[in-house]
Amino acid sequence: MAAHVLRLRIALLFGSFRGDVTDIVRAAVQLLAVAAATAAACWALLSLASTNVEVALAVTVLGGSAITLGFALSPLIGATSDPLDPRRFAVLGMAPRPLAAVLAVAGLISLPILALITIAVCAAVLWIGFGVSALVSASGVALGIITCALLARVCMALASLFLKGRQSRELTGVFLLVMIVVVVPTAVFLSSLKWDGVVPTQLSEIIDVLALTPLGAAWAFPALIEAGDSQAALAVGVAVGTALLLAALWLWLVNRLLTTTERPVAARERGGLGWLAVTPGTPAGAIAGRSLLYWLNDRRYLVNVMVIPVAAAATTVPLLVAGVSPEMVALVPVPFAALFLGWLVHNDLAYDSTAVWMHFAAGVRGLSDRVGRLVPVLLVGTLFLAVAIPIAVSLHGRWSILPAMIGVCASLFLCGLGLSSIASVVAPYAVSRPGDSPFRQPSRTGAESVVSQGAVLLGVLILSAPALWWAWQGLSGDDDAITTAMWGGIGIGAGVLLIGLGVGAAVFERRTSRLMEFAEST
Repeated sequence: MAAHVLRLRIALLFGSFRGDVTDIVRAAVQLLAVAAATAAACWALLSLASTNVEVALAVTVLGGSAITLGFALSPLIGATSDPLDPRRFAVLGMAPRPLAAVLAVAGLISLPILALITIAVCAAVLWIGFGVSALVSASGVALGIITCALLARVCMALASLFLKGRQSRELTGVFLLVMIVVVVPTAVFLSSLKWDGVVPTQLSEIIDVLALTPLGAAWAFPALIEAGDSQAALAVGVAVGTALLLAALWLWLVNRLLTTTERPVAARERGGLGWLAVTPGTPAGAIAGRSLLYWLNDRRYLVNVMVIPVAAAATTVPLLVAGVSPEMVALVPVPFAALFLGWLVHNDLAYDSTAVWMHFAAGVRGLSDRVGRLVPVLLVGTLFLAVAIPIAVSLHGRWSILPAMIGVCASLFLCGLGLSSIASVVAPYAVSRPGDSPFRQPSRTGAESVVSQGAVLLGVLILSAPALWWAWQGLSGDDDAITTAMWGGIGIGAGVLLIGLGVGAAVFERRTSRLMEFAEST
């Protein structure tokens, strides 16, 4: 039976090159992309032979940790059907342990694993060139391969148990956004470092930590043993323990899958409800799903979002004309963008027009309404700031100021969201109706729009003044103020956001009739 399953796995691997022309071309492109990436990784590893052990260790641990994390996340991001799902073999009557072993071995026969094996062999050759024994080198890469393969099996099984009915392009989009938030800042940071034959001090602690985690222990311990590092034994224990724990978890999951039926695909997923099928089935989740649909499809929201980067970048022109140094100007646009991103939802209720009656008719609590409406701007703002802040700091050239930038932007963004949650129910004003041009604004007789916009902007600046002051002190050379700016800014922003949500929720519930009257009259 084991040999039969392995033959089937090999047939599936080559079967991707059969079918119509489109399928063959897609499979060929994927194969070429994987081959090119593998060749580049192998060349990079072998070129490290001319460096020292510390640099080779740093690159190997960082790369190995990223690959291991990728094997864990790819089943969740890809949302693909698992051809080795244990439930497919339930009709054969195999016991859980033999089936788990067979499927674990069959999982090694895949294009990503074959590419990983090639890279791992190059890593072993690299360590042997540095004087590490062949047995230790082979043990390290073998544990790394086993860890990645078992992680993929375990995460695929978990996805089939808990995400099967919710796999969609929207959920995949969320994971991709998270990856962008993590990968882009990391890439910007690493590209800004100067190696000069030694490991940058900014990476030393990161490498030491990763070498003792399940992500990097297997890739690190051959070099640690060669260097006589006191942490080598701990790294070996973490690597072996991780592999054993994953094997036990995989056996438990196989037994669980064999005794449970596959979750049926929910009707709402078949109905094509998009984000409404991804968000939780709660009032706040439903409002968040509807808000996401608006933000991704309504031109009024899209124009507002696109204007923010342009307006933030425009602030650099007068500063450069006034003679401010480019290094200082590079830090200005991102806080401005954070300010306007938080301010963006100060009138979000008005954009619903008469559709807001659904919230009142359903008896939605004010907190659910306030929280649900903030989800889209939180996603957009977090993604933008996570990418923009490292880029701005790299242009500035002083990475030690990064914590202060995070604190300032967090304070401006979160304070804006908190005050906007209050302003949108206290002083809403008329906006262009659904379907109208976003550049066509209705005539307004009162001063509500000016008061609402100005009050939110002024309030955010006042509340964020401490974080701005600490950041300025940090720019002037006070290193302690940099850390204070980060934690102080995050604390102030989080506190204002929570208070704003509470006050906005209470006002929403008290002014139900007034808000409905406003929606009907605009």
